[in-house]
Amino acid sequence: MSDYNVLIVEDSPTMRQLIAFALKRIRGVRIVEANDGVDGLKKLSSERFDLILTDINMPIMDGLKLVSLVRNDANYKAIPIVVITTEGAQEDRERALALGANDYITKPIQPTKILDVAKNLLRIV
Repeated sequence: MSDYNVLIVEDSPTMRQLIAFALKRIRGVRIVEANDGVDGLKKLSSERFDLILTDINMPIMDGLKLVSLVRNDANYKAIPIVVITTEGAQEDRERALALGANDYITKPIQPTKILDVAKNLLRIV
C-alpha cells in the first residue's frame, strides 16, 4: 500500500516520465498517469489522490478546466493541484491560481523544483 497517490495529467509521454521520475524520489509514492483532463477526471473518480499535477495545454480538456472542475467538486476540492506548463506569462499564472491551483511551475521543469513543491503540498519534511 502506498502512502501517497499522485495523479499526473499531461499529454506528453516524455513530460509524464520526467515528472514521474522526480516524484519517485519520494518514499511511498504511487503514480497514476492520465493523458488529458477527461482521462484525469475518470481516474480521479475511481480512486483517492493526495496530489494532482497537470499541464495546461492538452487536447479534449485542458488543465485549467480540470482545475476548475476539481475545485467545484466537494469530493475533490481539498486535493492540492500543481500546474506545470510552458505558459510562463503572469496572467496565465494568476488565472491558474485564481481557479484554485496551489502552485505553478513553468517548463522546462527542474526535478528538484517538482520534488520541493510536491513534498511541501504533501506535508513531507
